[in-house]
Amino acid sequence: MPEKIPASFLKILTSHGRIVDQLVENRVRALYVLTGSDTGKMAAVASRLIQYHSKRWMRLGKRELNGLYIYHDEFPEAEELKKAFEKIMEGFKPVRFQFSVYEKSDKYLGMTFSFLVMDLTKDLKPNDVGRLVGIVEGGGLIIFLAPPWSSWDGLKTIFKVGLTTPQYPEPRHVFITWFKKQLLKHDGICIYDVDNNRLIKKLSFKLGSAGRREGITLPVEMLFPKIIYEHALTQDQVNVLKLMENLFEKPRKSEKTVMVLTADRGRGKSCSIGIGVVGLIHLLRRVKPKPRILVTAPEPSNVQSLMMLAKKALDSLDYKYEEVKREGNVIELRSEKFSIEYWEPINIPKIRGDIVVVDEAAGIHVPLLYKIWEAHDRIIFSSTIHGYEGAGRGFTVRFLKRIRSHQGTRLIEYEMVEPIRYGLNDPVERWQFDTLLLDAEPAELSQEDLEAIEKKDLIYVKYEPAELFENEKELRELFGIYVLAHYRNEPDDLGMIADAPHHLIRAVKTKTGKIVCAMQVAEEGPIDEATAQELLKGSKIPGNIIPDRFLKHIRIIDFAATRGWRIVRIATHPSAQGKGIGSWALGKLVEEAGERGLDWVGSGFGVSEELLRFWVRNGFTPLHISPDRNPVSGEYTILVLKPITERVGVMVERAREEFKHKLLNSLPVNYREMEPEIAHILLSSKPFYDIDLSRLLTPIQLDRLWTYCLGPMTFEAAADLMFTLARTHWLLPPEKRPRLTRLMELILITKGLQGLTWDEASSILKSSPKHLQKEAHDIACTYFSHITGISREDYKPGVRI
Repeated sequence: MPEKIPASFLKILTSHGRIVDQLVENRVRALYVLTGSDTGKMAAVASRLIQYHSKRWMRLGKRELNGLYIYHDEFPEAEELKKAFEKIMEGFKPVRFQFSVYEKSDKYLGMTFSFLVMDLTKDLKPNDVGRLVGIVEGGGLIIFLAPPWSSWDGLKTIFKVGLTTPQYPEPRHVFITWFKKQLLKHDGICIYDVDNNRLIKKLSFKLGSAGRREGITLPVEMLFPKIIYEHALTQDQVNVLKLMENLFEKPRKSEKTVMVLTADRGRGKSCSIGIGVVGLIHLLRRVKPKPRILVTAPEPSNVQSLMMLAKKALDSLDYKYEEVKREGNVIELRSEKFSIEYWEPINIPKIRGDIVVVDEAAGIHVPLLYKIWEAHDRIIFSSTIHGYEGAGRGFTVRFLKRIRSHQGTRLIEYEMVEPIRYGLNDPVERWQFDTLLLDAEPAELSQEDLEAIEKKDLIYVKYEPAELFENEKELRELFGIYVLAHYRNEPDDLGMIADAPHHLIRAVKTKTGKIVCAMQVAEEGPIDEATAQELLKGSKIPGNIIPDRFLKHIRIIDFAATRGWRIVRIATHPSAQGKGIGSWALGKLVEEAGERGLDWVGSGFGVSEELLRFWVRNGFTPLHISPDRNPVSGEYTILVLKPITERVGVMVERAREEFKHKLLNSLPVNYREMEPEIAHILLSSKPFYDIDLSRLLTPIQLDRLWTYCLGPMTFEAAADLMFTLARTHWLLPPEKRPRLTRLMELILITKGLQGLTWDEASSILKSSPKHLQKEAHDIACTYFSHITGISREDYKPGVRI
């Protein structure tokens, strides 16, 4: 017997009936928050609301209705709530509901639902809200099932508990307070206390006609078949398809055609590309027997919308094909006539394809985007400007600047604005953006601010998270800097700033109050002896990333007893970069760490030449580098540390020594693909040794070195000698080395240590193989004279026994 609906909620239903017409007419959504602990009443109120809404919607002409219910099946109460809701809805045939758990929610991206019910009674993960709210169509409803309103803030959710560490077992309770505040503040939201039959916030709208969809006009002339264009749902999508026709013609040698498509989330850019690549395949088959389309994105789940629409377009053109799936995701559509293939970003520069699609480009590190751009001549870059996948402002600020200035690149840019599922000015989308800071931007800097930056007339600020989240202006400025500076930014990062008990927020301000640098710091260590022993054997520990890596890879167990700060993120305002603010901020942070009695400050990051120089310049020592590249960013992760106390200083010196030898011995194995400029920085650091060069090579080896120096012997025949010289060069103090040019030193790395081919070295060093070979001979001559003290002309070859 279903629960009886309270009279107070019946009144809400009556008023809601009048609002349904507005929702449908304006193609916008409403959000209901049902808060309480009585599962029976929660299920009854939610299902009755959906049923009432459905009937009104169907009277307005809606034919098919569907819904998605997402919950945590590991909790009996959540399972009970889901079953109660499911039982009531079983008898209501007009709406087809699917039920799933949060762990599998990725598969619903790209789908469209009339209703979404999110059970938040046991958890509130910011990424879930960012991911799922956008799948509901205009005219539809989103329902949050929440704990009692008054106790929700302090609930220990799964997300919060996951942010704790052994040293800090109690999370903060900031994010949900912020979340509730935004719910109360925005239009299009109703909050109802089911336990107490009380309306907390009445549903209200300020609606015009902005959400109404205009008609679609197809182009008069089109290369793609008309049926391809008929898949488009908005004029924006039609325009994108028309622009994609430009990729049919192959660019001339040394030229490129690059299309850059940007949009907020939910504008149908991936779907447009999926339709368009099929149009391109159809055209390319006139000139190629089997066109090959390469698709990449940070995760296979990111391209499922693209694949789904590509399938629809292929079906409409009667193409036969087979799907290849991996872990439930489509990663290839192929036949004898074409292929559309997903590859991890790191692989794309190495594979040949006719057209390359980089979807969610904001989630891929800029140096890897450059490599993809350099390797291919017809590319589509698609980027979310604001969304949970990563913010595209950094993509547009950093990556596009270089592309626009390249004379050989024909650049086609288009920004989509019209949402696919709902209308413009949707109030729920506005709430979502404001709550998760998806469109946060840094402050505008005045001339006064820029002058203060030049003079370093700055203020170092220590934030308490609870106070920061009360100051929305500064929070948006601070998070906006992260959004622009980091290639991968998610709503969960905001939740971590709010609730991770061991995380600290620091910033640098101008005198006018503008934030120009933002830092996020995690306190790590100490670790007890027993746990340290387990870590040495390979076990894991929450947080404590630097102690964990130090123990596992450097093996100095004394480090477990130390305490320090790991810099999670440091980012400078884009208008103030290159002016020393980051270094100034680091200095203040290290100073504060010392005052607090900490032992060290460190960081771990995806290494690039620019970043590594920044950290080394500020006195941080590289101590460990991952053996594998990240498959998304294409980077190695490096660990750097700056000791504060003397005991950690001794450990760092020992670790530095081990690291240098490990790197020298590993370059030919794990790090053959490491950028030589990065290896150069790492190998240029201490320690150095007073090596007796007279004992470095045997007489026969010296004679061979002379022979290679003169030219009769190839590099390959002298590879063992050049490897020895390369290792020795980086172990010698700079003043004891022979004078080599920078190019010579890079040849020692790429050929002597990494063992690359001449063609590979030529491509990396931007110099011809012939010139590099001449330089390698000169290295041998220089070292021969340096070791023997004899010029090559005066040496008498041959060895007598």
